[in-house]
Amino acid sequence: MTEQAQQQRLAKLQSLDGSVKGGLVVSCQPVEKGPLDDDEVVLRLAQAALHGGACAVRIEGAARVARVRQGISAPVIGIVKRDLPDSPVRITPLQEDVQALVAAGADVIAVDATARQRPDSVRDLLVAIHASGAVAMADCSSLDDARAAAALGFDIVGTTLSGYTGGEVPAEPDYELLAALSREHPRVMAEGRYNTPEQAAKAITLGAWAVTVGTAITRTESVASWFSSALDRS
Repeated sequence: MTEQAQQQRLAKLQSLDGSVKGGLVVSCQPVEKGPLDDDEVVLRLAQAALHGGACAVRIEGAARVARVRQGISAPVIGIVKRDLPDSPVRITPLQEDVQALVAAGADVIAVDATARQRPDSVRDLLVAIHASGAVAMADCSSLDDARAAAALGFDIVGTTLSGYTGGEVPAEPDYELLAALSREHPRVMAEGRYNTPEQAAKAITLGAWAVTVGTAITRTESVASWFSSALDRS
């Protein structure tokens, strides 16, 4: 990493600590191939989230990051999702994904940091992110994942993948993992099944640096199904 890239990253981190810490990040990722799965709609979702009090957004896809970047000034966490034939890793698995997100204007780049078979190592992805001057976020499934990511030098660790690497997906957020991570790392993103304001607030009391909410805000189909199912059971 060049000195210029290091200074860019540190400046972004300082800015994030001032604007994002203790706040809400909205993941604007509509249901794939659903009615809201459109670049212009995602931009509107991001703008609406910011009007409602969010301090940053999480966006999937380099082209979509670029479109959102044109329409907002708030921090953008960028990811690329891929379905690979030889790896279960989906979130930003390739260094070329990192480069595309950097070019699109992402301030933070999040990658799957789990200990699973992958095309590019977590270390190589981190090096590519930091070399660009961007902030690196590790999407983790466990305390071991997060400790390994922190040892490598990731700036943010998240509970994003807890419950999503095998077996039945829990209904509640992983508060235990969040609390454990918050005792060890200064920037922990609470993410994964935070579907109510009360759950988000609890995350902050447990030490989260910030909280990412997605489905409950930007996936209308999912939220409508919650209500519909409740009515069907009544």
